[in-house]
Amino acid sequence: MKAVHFGAGNIGRGFVGLLLHEGGYELVFSDVAAPLVDAINDVSEYTVHAVGDGGGDTVVTGFRAINSATDAQAVVDEIATADVVTTAVGPTILRFVAPHILAGLALREPTAPPLQIMACENAIGATDTLRDEIRAQAGEAWDALSGRAVFANTAVDRIVPAQPPGSGVDVTVEPFYEWAIERGPFGDNPPHIPGAHFVDDLAPYIERKLFTVNTGHATTAYFGAQAGIEKISDALADPAIAAKVAATLEETSALLEAVHGLDAADLADYRATILRRFANPALPDTVGRVGRQPLRKLSRHERFVGPAAAAAERGLSTTALVAAMGAALEFDEVDDEQSLQLQQRLRDEDAAAFTASVTGLEPGHPLFGAVEEVVRARQAELA
Repeated sequence: MKAVHFGAGNIGRGFVGLLLHEGGYELVFSDVAAPLVDAINDVSEYTVHAVGDGGGDTVVTGFRAINSATDAQAVVDEIATADVVTTAVGPTILRFVAPHILAGLALREPTAPPLQIMACENAIGATDTLRDEIRAQAGEAWDALSGRAVFANTAVDRIVPAQPPGSGVDVTVEPFYEWAIERGPFGDNPPHIPGAHFVDDLAPYIERKLFTVNTGHATTAYFGAQAGIEKISDALADPAIAAKVAATLEETSALLEAVHGLDAADLADYRATILRRFANPALPDTVGRVGRQPLRKLSRHERFVGPAAAAAERGLSTTALVAAMGAALEFDEVDDEQSLQLQQRLRDEDAAAFTASVTGLEPGHPLFGAVEEVVRARQAELA
C-alpha cells in the first residue's frame, strides 16, 4: 500500500504521516520546501516524540520525499499508483495541490480501486473544497475521471508546536490526537489507519474540534499576548486568562449543544481535556505561533466569527467570544505578516468597513454591532 501526503511539515510528519506509517503504507511526502525535502531524503528514519503524560517515542521508517515545485511529474506518477492521498498544507493551498491530483487521476488505471483522498486541514469541508477545485480544473474531463477517486472529509486534532532547534526532521507533539473520517464515501473499503475512527456524521466532530480546540487555543494566545506572556502553557496558568478561555468555550459548547444535540456533561469533560492539553508544560508552544494569521482567524467561517455568528443568530451569549476577538485585534507580532496588515488596516479603515471586510458579517447581522464596538475600541487605542 502507498500513501502520498502533501505537506511534509511538522503535522505531516508528526501526525498524519505517522498514522499512515502505522497503517503499513509506504509513505511519499510532497512539499515545495527544498531544504525540508532534502533533509527527509537524507535520513532513513525519524522519531516522533510525544511529550507529557502518556507520551513516548515512535520511529517512522519507509518514506521518501519529492519536491513538487521542481519535479511535479514524479508526484503525479506516485499519485497514479497510490492507494491514499492526504494533505496538511492549509486550506488556502489546496488549489495548488489539485492539479497534481488531477494529473495523477488521469494517469491512473481505470480498473484500479478508487484513490482515497482526504484533506486533513483545520477547516470545515476541506476535502469537499479540494474535490471541487479538482473538478473545476478538470472541466469536461471530470465525468470520465470522477470514478477514479473517492473523497472523504476529516476532522484532525493534535497540537504540534514549533520544533526545538536542532531537531532535524524529528517532531515533538502532544500525546493526544484525534482523526475522525467520514465513513460513507468508502463503502466497504475504508483505508487502514490505526487510531483513526470512521463516523457516519462528521459535522459534530469537526465543529466540536474547531470551536473548542482551535477557538480555545487562539483565545489563549491572544489573551496571553495581551498580557505579555510568551508560552501557551504559562498563559493558561494565569487564572484571569484561564477564566476568559473557559468562558469562551462555554459559549461555543452552548452552540454545539443547540445545533448538534451534544450532551452538556460530555462537552464539559471535553473542554476540561482541551484545557489540560493547552496547559501541558512539556510543549514548547508560544502565543506567537498559535496567534499568527489573525486576519484569517477573524474571517467569517473561522474559529471566532463562525461560532459567534451562529450563536448570535440563536440568541445565545457571545460576550466572551467578542472579548476574545477584541484581544485578537491587539495581536501585533512583527514576524507575522497578517499581524502587521491587521494593525495597518485598523489605522486606515473606518470601524464599519473594517468589520464587514475582515469578518464577512453583514451590517444587519446580530453580531455586527458588538464586533464593530471592539474594533472602535482598538482603533481608539491606536489613534
